Amino acid sequence: MKEACGVFGVYAPGAAVARTTFDGLFALQHRGQESAGMAVSDGESVTVFKEMGLVASVFDERSLSTLEGDLAIGHTRYSTTGPSTWQNAQPVYRTDGRAGFALGHNGNLTNTEELAAGAGMLGALTSDSDLVAELISREFAVSSDLAPDGTDDALDLVGALERVLPSVEGAFSFVLLDADHLVAVRDPHGFRPLCLGRLAYEVDGEVRTGWVVASESPALDVCGAEFVREVEPGEMVVIDGAGPRSLRPFGEPAAKRLCVFEFVYFARPDSRLVGQEVYGARRRMGGLLARQRPVDADLVIGVPDSGVTAAEGFAEASGIPYGQGLVKNRYIGRTFIAPTQEARALGVRRKLNPLRSSIENKRLVVVDDSIVRGTTTRQIVKMLKEAGAAEVHLRISSPPFRWPCYYGIDTPSRGELLGARMSVEEMQAHLGADSLDFLSLENLLTAVGSDAGGEGFCSACLTGRYPTSVPVELTPAEEREIASGRALAASLR
Repeated sequence: MKEACGVFGVYAPGAAVARTTFDGLFALQHRGQESAGMAVSDGESVTVFKEMGLVASVFDERSLSTLEGDLAIGHTRYSTTGPSTWQNAQPVYRTDGRAGFALGHNGNLTNTEELAAGAGMLGALTSDSDLVAELISREFAVSSDLAPDGTDDALDLVGALERVLPSVEGAFSFVLLDADHLVAVRDPHGFRPLCLGRLAYEVDGEVRTGWVVASESPALDVCGAEFVREVEPGEMVVIDGAGPRSLRPFGEPAAKRLCVFEFVYFARPDSRLVGQEVYGARRRMGGLLARQRPVDADLVIGVPDSGVTAAEGFAEASGIPYGQGLVKNRYIGRTFIAPTQEARALGVRRKLNPLRSSIENKRLVVVDDSIVRGTTTRQIVKMLKEAGAAEVHLRISSPPFRWPCYYGIDTPSRGELLGARMSVEEMQAHLGADSLDFLSLENLLTAVGSDAGGEGFCSACLTGRYPTSVPVELTPAEEREIASGRALAASLR
């Protein structure tokens, strides 16, 4: 799976914030590795710098030194809507010649086509983020036309957002800035995370207070900000010289639906989400998985990096020793970026190598977070057995991934998802494992602190129960399957 994007913003009057933004983006690098960028305001103008590549390759001392200002937003991207091109790197910038704003987006809209048609932009879009920026820009223009004296006072980013946001559907955590304001917005369901921090800093011997927003709390830690709270679903936080203020542009609150895969895979283990650390939840997943289906084995290993924490929990609960069996080359690119199955399979071998002395003649429990196409998992099983493993028992710390995501994860079509095409027994045979088990949905929800009905979380990729309308036509068989899943969820409540 491709991760959701990472967004960051900082407001620190009198300070130079480009390097702070760099540090924040570096802490969010795991969420997006295609492109990186930032927009910086000095109170009069907004400068945007973005390029394809990792944060450390996009920015250096020379580029950071040119980005002067005390207000900034930043973005790391994986493409979910729109191709991976420089044009679609973010932040997106718009100006009417007198005033401008920049926008960064984590998530995916579900009514992009409808909005584009209403705006007369069908065929002219490069991404859903570009569409939102254009809609806001048009509201800027309307405000300008209505200004009685032609001043810039009517060029109001907050007012434009209040008019545009109620029409936007799907998953979005936005960060925006104009010359004087930092704005953070989270969609009514809260699909993607966003948090607020307080920054203490010194200017000419005076201690001042600034504010930081970020997709995950480690981005606050790395720049010295104190975690204050999460931005609430449906909330817009506006930060300026008076500090932060909270607005509710979406009206009535909706049911909270944070993506459960933030806990399983996307978020860093040191992130705090809904009041708990991700690391602890992943250990609980592994422990519940061990109790759910015990296995006789000699060693528990995790697939780096995402399966390691759950493997620790599995070993602790089962009493089977934990060890290292796969060594990761940390300088290799992501295997799913490869364009063909054959290239992805070769990418797995470039990325992971078995530690023969640890696994030879051992019965292994191999813990990973998920199975999508199955290409990587099949190659791992094959490598371990070729390296001398006596048995390979796969344990997955989430239920089978069976439905596409429309909320900011770039997953394959349903026909490419192994869990949608095969039973667990068929997957076990296909992968070449001696046994295979997935964490049950009930146990996953227990691990993340939800009730059995999934209150507070979106698990549509596992159940097909989408919290909003999605831009696809479902077959009658899929509709029946979704209805069956809803009935199961109701029985678990």
